Amino acid sequence: MTTIKDVAKHAGVSVATVSRVINETGYVHEDTRRKVEEAVRALNYTPNEVARSLYKRKSRLIGLLLPDITNPYFPQLARGVEDRMQESGLRLIFGNSDESKEKEQDYIQTFVRNNVVGLISSTNYPGSSTYRNLSIPVVFLDRIASDSPSVYADGREGGRLAARAIVERGSHTITILQGPEHIRTAQDRFQGAAEVLSDMGIHYDVVRTGSFSFDEAEQWARELFRQFPNTDGVIASNDITATAVLHEALRLGKKVPEDVQVVGFDDIPFSSLLSPALSTIRQPAYDMGRAAAELLISLIEDHPVIQKNIQMPVQFIERQTTRSLPDQPN
Repeated sequence: MTTIKDVAKHAGVSVATVSRVINETGYVHEDTRRKVEEAVRALNYTPNEVARSLYKRKSRLIGLLLPDITNPYFPQLARGVEDRMQESGLRLIFGNSDESKEKEQDYIQTFVRNNVVGLISSTNYPGSSTYRNLSIPVVFLDRIASDSPSVYADGREGGRLAARAIVERGSHTITILQGPEHIRTAQDRFQGAAEVLSDMGIHYDVVRTGSFSFDEAEQWARELFRQFPNTDGVIASNDITATAVLHEALRLGKKVPEDVQVVGFDDIPFSSLLSPALSTIRQPAYDMGRAAAELLISLIEDHPVIQKNIQMPVQFIERQTTRSLPDQPN
């Protein structure tokens, strides 16, 4: 690996001179500057970003914290963040909290020690004092904090769309998988669905779930059909849980969508590859990531920010786990 000493030797100058050129500090004669720049190109030298940030007290590093990298939804968010940050010459330090408050706090401390200039967080705990006490800008992504910059989808409308779709297609005994009570976006989805079903006079049951993770989804799916074996429509808290419900229904010999309809939430990449393919509520994950990055960049650079809470639209994606509408061909 090429070091700053290698560059200095190749250019015939001191390490201090190379440092001044790279960090744009102090005077360096133009001829000397060209020698150093030529040496950097010749040796394909990349300065250590963390070391530069400690030297200059300002970095080009951004912290990105996600709750569960095994869920395909969150890499979509991350890609949107990364693409926009790269356009501005910024780089990401990534942390996966596994929905653990302690692990999340450890990552935040790591970000601060590495002198990040901003943080984007899909935390399960946006009200934590850890965030309030940070001296850097923070943007919450796919999470809502009323007093902090946030980018999120219209979960309440997503719940409404799911409920209308499943009722219009013939379900009468519906179960809603509520999602984690401490995550507002999950509760918005639940409340939107519950409002529509109540207004329509449709009976519904509720299964409370503690997270969005793969690990527990199968357990909740089994619990759903154990408690409510006559369910003919399921509104899931996300696509992972919906997939577990689909598998459990088929294991029990139920036909989907003839016996039971299933609607997910997120529209992760493999939802269309399931058999039957999953009907779901699409969140614009990539666009949400880009919007969060754009908002954070504006905060870092002290640009005027008119809208600090950005709500993005959702849409119902009809596939094969819901029936065709009565006036539509099969």
